[in-house]
Amino acid sequence: MSAAPFDFAPLLPAGLPPAAARWTGRVKFDFTGGNNDADSLPLDGLMAAADAVLRREGRTLSTYGLDSGPQGYRALREFLVAKLKTDAGIACTPDDILVTSGSLQGLDLVNATLLARGDTVIIEQDCYQGSINRLTRLGVTAVGIPLDRDGMRVGALATALDDLKRKGIRPKYIYTIPTVQNPTGTILSVERRQEMLRLSATHGVPIFEDDCYSDLVWSGKRPPAIYAMSGHGGVIHIGSFSKSIAPALRVGFIVAPWDVMSRMLALKTDGGSGALEQMVLAEYCARNFSRHVPALRRGLRAKLETLMESLNEHFGAAAEFEDPKGGIFLWVKLPDGVDTEKLYQPALAAGVAINPGAQWSVDKAHGRSRLRLCFASPSHEEIHQGVAALAEVCRREFGVPAQTKG
Repeated sequence: MSAAPFDFAPLLPAGLPPAAARWTGRVKFDFTGGNNDADSLPLDGLMAAADAVLRREGRTLSTYGLDSGPQGYRALREFLVAKLKTDAGIACTPDDILVTSGSLQGLDLVNATLLARGDTVIIEQDCYQGSINRLTRLGVTAVGIPLDRDGMRVGALATALDDLKRKGIRPKYIYTIPTVQNPTGTILSVERRQEMLRLSATHGVPIFEDDCYSDLVWSGKRPPAIYAMSGHGGVIHIGSFSKSIAPALRVGFIVAPWDVMSRMLALKTDGGSGALEQMVLAEYCARNFSRHVPALRRGLRAKLETLMESLNEHFGAAAEFEDPKGGIFLWVKLPDGVDTEKLYQPALAAGVAINPGAQWSVDKAHGRSRLRLCFASPSHEEIHQGVAALAEVCRREFGVPAQTKG
């Protein structure tokens, strides 16, 4: 006689996120997530780097922190010092950098350091789903600021800060993805960065700068990081190797003043981020990063062209979008009658996975008819076929796009 299965339900704390479904594999046409182009992964270079660094100093894996301390492998932090100076204008030392298990751990550490239930933060209206969901779970109010082609509208930011001040509310931070914003692909102009810094200083609200996509600007030229432009140190900067090398490596980093960094370091109780990944990245990137990324950008840009051509062919005027300035996502507006949350399941049944726009917007009504499409992972042929299949499902469910007469 078999015993009844143990019931964990009464032991689960209130507010626990719902249980995840078991993974059943990727669908045929997957336009979701932040996956990258498998053909652009520098596999040979990573294998050579792994062999070289393990032969030279592999025995340091026997020590927590690789004899580099709790902030991460020193050679990787030294590479980042040079890269951040050259690319983003950030002047820092290895001791100003904390290596994390992807930028998501960076988000969690910043939130754990600064936020408490009932706090308020300012973020972009259309924004990274992971940031929005984390704030919701923490019981933090997110005030969304609309964007246009030049990124967050700083006039609207000024109004929001003034309104909150009148209510006696001081936001804990202004969160922005200024360089290749997710999901819109916009780049915050230098003038707006300067105005954001002025508002930050005036209201005593720090800026939380998420720079995870900044390596993927099509032109290869980006504005200086907000961190680099700050004269008073009120900026926390995070970045990642997920989009420039590989997301599954799970290596990100934080650049922050020590009074904040030291508190985040105390909260990072995982025994250190994956050391082997850090060693391999440092070895590979020091010799190859500047050659690898331009080739990656060219391949991604070609896939974006395929996606935009396919949308124009199969959706016509029913799909509205701006040509993003870089990245791996296209933010698409469908007619108001289309609810992309309700489109999701029929599309999935047809083998097409999409990100409904409401999940990527603080204003759910604003995101209702939008969707985010990741074009990095599918092949060119899969992009063509996947968009055609999505158009057929959308036509069947919502009458959009309208059937054209032959």
